[in-house]
Amino acid sequence: MKFFILSIACVFLQVSRQNPTSQWTLLPHILVVEVDGTVGQQALSCLESTEELTRRDDESHDIFWMKNGVKEAQTGNTYQVQLEESLGGGNYTCHSKDGSLLNHTVVLILMDESKRRKILVKNDQEDYLTCSAQNYNGEFQCSWTWHSSRVGKVAFIKARRFSDDSVTQCSVDSSSRQWTCFSDQSNFICSVHDSGNKILCVEQQHCPYAEETQQIRFTVYVMTKHFLLENYSKHFFLYEIVKPDMVRISKINSTMIKWSYPSSWSSPFSYFPLTFQIAQLKRRCKRCENPCTATKAAKTSTVHSPDICQFEVKHRTKAVCIRAKDALCNSQWSEWSHLRLKKDKKNKRNKKQA
Repeated sequence: MKFFILSIACVFLQVSRQNPTSQWTLLPHILVVEVDGTVGQQALSCLESTEELTRRDDESHDIFWMKNGVKEAQTGNTYQVQLEESLGGGNYTCHSKDGSLLNHTVVLILMDESKRRKILVKNDQEDYLTCSAQNYNGEFQCSWTWHSSRVGKVAFIKARRFSDDSVTQCSVDSSSRQWTCFSDQSNFICSVHDSGNKILCVEQQHCPYAEETQQIRFTVYVMTKHFLLENYSKHFFLYEIVKPDMVRISKINSTMIKWSYPSSWSSPFSYFPLTFQIAQLKRRCKRCENPCTATKAAKTSTVHSPDICQFEVKHRTKAVCIRAKDALCNSQWSEWSHLRLKKDKKNKRNKKQA
């Protein structure tokens, strides 16, 4: 009886400590192996089809394997990848006796999500991804910051509407930079920015005049040169991440300024109105990188306007700062636009002569 109980306990221990915990195909010839950090093995097959195995049965024992271009001791049709902690990932290739390439598999290691993230670092909002949209046309971008010692690259992108029950399929073009994710309800095209830390997406079927009822769920898989894989997700409505571009501001005369909507903002402006905040500065700050945030405003006003706006500034105002946000929801303010108000030199000269 004791032996029976001990046997059950041992079997339970082996199952509960199984490593890898699961494996799945990310893209053709790219295998993701989810691990929990314990020691384990993952089998790879060189010749997979029955027909190919039968045809090459006599040659299968001559198959040799290479990992990242280095010949391995293991031979034969099956190779056992040794897993320990986050190690085991790599580019595995199998070859015939004469060295011809028969098959290849890139193994990426995905650690348990409860483990500490290692590839990206959090932003000021304690999030890994920063997403924003310039307007309501269905375009948005998500960016991130690489860890200083683990700069990687994008391995996979997935974008869909949150309650999309149909299967979403994602594919990448030959450049590995443009992705397409489509389903019965949504169709996204995403491209990796040249900087490598930003992705630009557009929803092909988006209607800017219709109310959003489903959030967008965006997921990016990133990998390091050591074949460590991590995924980061963010879900949002466009109105939650919309951030207008900077306002165009100009001077009419010494006491009057005007500004207009950003050229990238959705139109008509009567349907997509903006709220503007005007800050009047009494002091100049020549050494400030951004006078709008470094200098305390003498007076701040809020204006609602569906078109080009004009505004009379107070006497002795040295500079004006203006920013905008969606008037109908609690979204982000744009960056400040700054205009210095120089004194009229002609009037100053006349005053001295008098």
